[in-house]
Amino acid sequence: QVQLVESGGGLVRDGGSARLSCAVSGDSSDYYAIGWFRQAPGKEREGVSCITTWDDSTDYADSVTGRFTISRDNAKNTVDLQMNSLKPEDTGIYYCVAYGLPMAVCSTEVEPDFWGQGTQVTVSS
Repeated sequence: QVQLVESGGGLVRDGGSARLSCAVSGDSSDYYAIGWFRQAPGKEREGVSCITTWDDSTDYADSVTGRFTISRDNAKNTVDLQMNSLKPEDTGIYYCVAYGLPMAVCSTEVEPDFWGQGTQVTVSS
């Protein structure tokens, strides 16, 4: 079983930055990529970004490309999401996720297998 605990987030002004962190624990053979999903009020959850565990290849949703950066610290077993130029439409609950299905590259369009509890990010206009 994989455990994912998010931290960071909170209230940020339009155009500001925030950094989310995910602490990953459990058997590393149970997952092949770590990522972030989000759910805005009244909308379906959507994949934001992901990073593979063997070569750190990444994928981003079109809506965040160029503004968000995902990174992995193997020593600390954490995955961070640096969010810059935040917009009100980035508001939502952000979930750290893990992918248990072996894949050559990760994709934000693939449904994850493990979910964290989520952390709120609110961007005020």
